[in-house]
Amino acid sequence: MTSPASPDAVAREALRLIGPDPENWVPPRAGVDHNVAIIGGGQSGTTFAFALRRAGIGGVTVIEAAPDERSAGVWLTRARMERLRTPKNLPGPELGIAGLSFQSWYEARHGREAYAALSTIPRRDWADYLIWYKDFLGIPVRYGVWLARIEPADGVFRLHLEAEGRSFVETARKVLLANGVAGNGGPFVPPVLADNLPRTLYAHTADLIDFTALKGRSVAVIGAAASAFDAAATALEAGAAEVHLFARRAQIASVPINRVRGYPGAYDNYPALPDRVRWLQALRFLRIGSTPPPDAVRRAVRFENFHLHLAAPWTGAREVGGRIVATAAGESFAFDFAIAGTGYFVDPAARPELADVAGHILRWRDRYTPPADERHEGLGAHPYLGSGHEYLEKEPGAAPYLKDIHVYNPAGFVSFGLPIGDVPSFRRDIPGVVARISRDLFLADLDAHERRITGTIAAEFDESLYASAIWRGARAAAE
Repeated sequence: MTSPASPDAVAREALRLIGPDPENWVPPRAGVDHNVAIIGGGQSGTTFAFALRRAGIGGVTVIEAAPDERSAGVWLTRARMERLRTPKNLPGPELGIAGLSFQSWYEARHGREAYAALSTIPRRDWADYLIWYKDFLGIPVRYGVWLARIEPADGVFRLHLEAEGRSFVETARKVLLANGVAGNGGPFVPPVLADNLPRTLYAHTADLIDFTALKGRSVAVIGAAASAFDAAATALEAGAAEVHLFARRAQIASVPINRVRGYPGAYDNYPALPDRVRWLQALRFLRIGSTPPPDAVRRAVRFENFHLHLAAPWTGAREVGGRIVATAAGESFAFDFAIAGTGYFVDPAARPELADVAGHILRWRDRYTPPADERHEGLGAHPYLGSGHEYLEKEPGAAPYLKDIHVYNPAGFVSFGLPIGDVPSFRRDIPGVVARISRDLFLADLDAHERRITGTIAAEFDESLYASAIWRGARAAAE
């Protein structure tokens, strides 16, 4: 059996071999607190902080609304799967540095044989790895800091922040939204729940649900993607008396449509595809449906008190005596609690922090008009992002500052073809975004950089270093 080594020792040697971080090359500006403000301190935000450091970009702050590292992101809060759904060897936060990878970290703790025995990565191990990654690299995350408003102002953004009951303002030249699935919209709660029931009787899978409180209760889950099955299984494991899952479709989506374009040609060049092709790919995904992994389905159906309802959307719901009375597929049901596993919507105008800029953002509906049978209101609301994941202007010249807000969350799905912010998007998109930020900051200070790169520099030696070797010719030698 291979003897485990210290994860820190392995990672430290990997960093030694690539050399020290470059010095910050971005000139300071009066009145600017940060060159880049990263909103979100989960796996994307911390990876970006490291990538920017390796690009020689200093003055970076990472802001996280959650109170601590174990609450940041989803892995120890709203994610309820037992294992990640991505391949265990997929490139991720290590950014090509093998000693920082999950595999290296796991093998250093448990041995090569233990990693080889893994089918996929256990969710809690992934969470522990991300915390180690942040701590080992010394990435400072400011927990408990909430972004309330992004205000464009004279070539910078005034970030209105809240923390510990106080409000304050900091400035940044670039803003990077690495703030997860709801970062450009919010959880979608079906109107049949939101319009008819008190909030105490239902939750969305995005909420922090106390599943222990559901012990002995009758629970309904609406939706049939991964989060719905995960919530159903978690409720059953917590001792729910019964769980009924209601799906709109006549069968559970089982075709992982995104995999067909997972080869390097399509993956690497997807952002260059014509709008028509990207739109059709996004539409195809929605029409086929989001596929729950087989293990998520098995985890729920192994319980005899799990009941699956197909072609059964809720058509009515009301509160009766503190319980839910719901109608679906012509039948009436009574539940103590309902959970919406119905995904998220994208609409920048729904985010309070984007109120000053949302009206100027170019959306897909502004850029591309599909044929009547291919229209989709939800896809049309997605921002039409530039090649650096930046917002673009709906009206040229009306909001030039939008190019300095970069979006690294699922709002980029139609533009980039992946759930942006998930691990599969890291290899292609994080280097691309960092390269754009670097270019923009460099060109914005071109005068200073031109002076720097054309300035005088002291000679490293004088002619005495080579004087003795100068050829003087045969005549000179005879004299």
